[in-house]
Amino acid sequence: MTIEEIYQFFAAQPPIYLSSEQAACYVLSVLLIEESYGTRLIQKLESDYPPYRLSDTVLYAALNFLETERAIASRPQKVDGRGRPRRMYSVSPQWLDQAQKLATLWTNSAVAKQSQVLGAVAV
Repeated sequence: MTIEEIYQFFAAQPPIYLSSEQAACYVLSVLLIEESYGTRLIQKLESDYPPYRLSDTVLYAALNFLETERAIASRPQKVDGRGRPRRMYSVSPQWLDQAQKLATLWTNSAVAKQSQVLGAVAV
């Protein structure tokens, strides 16, 4: 081990995979702004929050949970050049207040964690 290897380790931290609880809050944070679909939710997470990753399994478990709770609704959307319709998700109107509270949990947690990761790299 060398000092340089220690810096490299912190500069290239392994990704942080979201738990189902984090995924549910993250999904609501996105859907409060715009409707979206599964693959786009994963892409947006990686773009907006680089240290984080979301597996398909955890994402679709969170989406299923939120639909069962009636926090979100889904609808098919036909996309040109794609055989199967895309499933679009949005926050249910009666869940707006609760969704905002849960989304805030995600946002506060993610921003704090990103600051920690960036601070460790800057040292």
